Amino acid sequence: MNDKAMSVIKKMQVNEITEYKIYGALAKRVKGPNSAILSKISEEEKKHAAMWRKYTDCTPSAKNGKVLWYILLAMIFGYTFVINMMENGEKKAEWVYGSIADEVPEAARIHDDEEAHEAALIKMIDEERLKYISSMVLGLNDALVELTGALAGFTFALGSSKTISMAGFITGSAATLSMAASEYLSKKNDKSEKHPLKAAIYTGIAYMIVVTMLLLPYCFIPTPLVALAFCLFDAALVILIFTFYVSVVRGEPFKPAFFEMIGISFGVAGLSFCIGWMARTFLGIDI
Repeated sequence: MNDKAMSVIKKMQVNEITEYKIYGALAKRVKGPNSAILSKISEEEKKHAAMWRKYTDCTPSAKNGKVLWYILLAMIFGYTFVINMMENGEKKAEWVYGSIADEVPEAARIHDDEEAHEAALIKMIDEERLKYISSMVLGLNDALVELTGALAGFTFALGSSKTISMAGFITGSAATLSMAASEYLSKKNDKSEKHPLKAAIYTGIAYMIVVTMLLLPYCFIPTPLVALAFCLFDAALVILIFTFYVSVVRGEPFKPAFFEMIGISFGVAGLSFCIGWMARTFLGIDI
């Protein structure tokens, strides 16, 4: 076997051992059937590593830093997100197996068989928060569009960061309760939804997180226009993180969703800013 093929195999072996530890750690953190499924996937990764050991004749150490990083991501975004991220990485590495097909022809076939088994196990995983992802999307999207627009309008109409933050907090709090209540009533009338209160809570939490992120610049920056710039940056950051999260857990394209959401939010913010400017100019109100 040439040095290039051996180098590729050693890297893949390290990846398999690392993922074996990640899945094992996740299995210990969850309860019920999901724990058993994650344990099985962990064992699959261990088998992959054993397969490569036949060629390398060694057992390298896992990347503990990567293990800790993925455990942290799982604590924040959930284990389905982490699993899909790792599996997406493995799909992108398919060309690597093609590059060593001449040297190790049976390895790619064995790997494909085991990956198919792994994929079947992953489909069996059931994470509660994914059932309410539509509720989170509703709360987040609504908060981004409504509050970004409101704050942009307040920035020119009110002219004081403290006044804007107070008006924004009142508006955001009322809108959070209103949106959560609307989601509760909507889900309660949906016969297929068994937990309307949970859906309302997820909607409300998503909405309030966005409200907090958007108001922070006005709480610490006395110049309203500068605060607005940081507010829009926070809005873009929230959109970036959440659309990436949704694209990973749902297996959907990231760029179209990101640009659509950022276009809507910033478009509404621009129109609201113009409305605020016109209100202050033509109504002659100066606060």
